[in-house]
Amino acid sequence: MTPTPGDNEIRVVIADDQTHVRDGLAMMVDAEPDMTVVATVANGVEAVAVTHRDRPDVVLMDIRMPGMDGIEATRRITDHQHDHNHDGNHNHNHDHLTTVLVLTTFDHDDALYGALRAGASGYMLKHAAPTDLVRAVRRIANGGSWIDPNVAGKVIDTLRATLPLDHRGRPSLDNLSPREVEVLRLMGDGPSNTELATRLFVSEATVKTHISRLLMKTGSRDRAQLVAVAYRSGLVRP
Repeated sequence: MTPTPGDNEIRVVIADDQTHVRDGLAMMVDAEPDMTVVATVANGVEAVAVTHRDRPDVVLMDIRMPGMDGIEATRRITDHQHDHNHDGNHNHNHDHLTTVLVLTTFDHDDALYGALRAGASGYMLKHAAPTDLVRAVRRIANGGSWIDPNVAGKVIDTLRATLPLDHRGRPSLDNLSPREVEVLRLMGDGPSNTELATRLFVSEATVKTHISRLLMKTGSRDRAQLVAVAYRSGLVRP
C-alpha cells in the first residue's frame, strides 16, 4: 500500500483505539482518488512510531487512547519535526511535513486547547460529514488549517480564555509590518500557502517567509496558533 516517492496521493495515518472507527475512517479516506491510508494504529505510541517511519502527509488523531493519548502523540510528532528542521538538515521538502488533524467528541475545552498547543493543524468532531473530513484532510495536507465549523464559536472563546499571552499580557501586533498584519488577517480562515500566494499576488516562497517571521515575532508554535492570535487580537472576528 506504500506509495512510491513522487506519487501525488495524500498519505494518511489513522490513530484511534476503536477498531470500527479506524475501519470507517479508512474506508472514507481510501475511497478518495487522491488519498491512501498507509497505516492504522490503536494508540499514541504507535502513531508516533509509524509517523517517524513512513512520513505521511496527515495523521487523523483521536485524543482519548490508552497509554499515550492523542495530544501527547501530536506533540511528539511536531516536536520531532521542529527539531529536524532546526538541526541543519534541509534535505526534506518543508511542504511535506506531517500535519495532524485531531478527531474528537469535544467533551472538554482542555482537549481543544491541548490539541492546538501540541501543534495540531486541524480540529474536527467525529460526527462531521464525510465530505467535511476529506476537505479538512486536503486543506491541512496543503499547508492550511481547519476548525470544525460546528464548534468555531466555542473554539474562539476557548482560545481567548486560555492561549498564553506575550510578555506584556496581551497579543500584540505592534512589531509586525503592514504586510505581515495583512498575511495574519488572511490566515483567519485557514487558507493554504497556494491560496495565500494567490490573494497576495506573491510567490509561495514569499508567503512562507512571511509566515516564518510571524511565527517568530508572535512566539507562535504553528499556523493554528497564528490563527488564534489573529482572533484574540481582534484582527479577525468570528
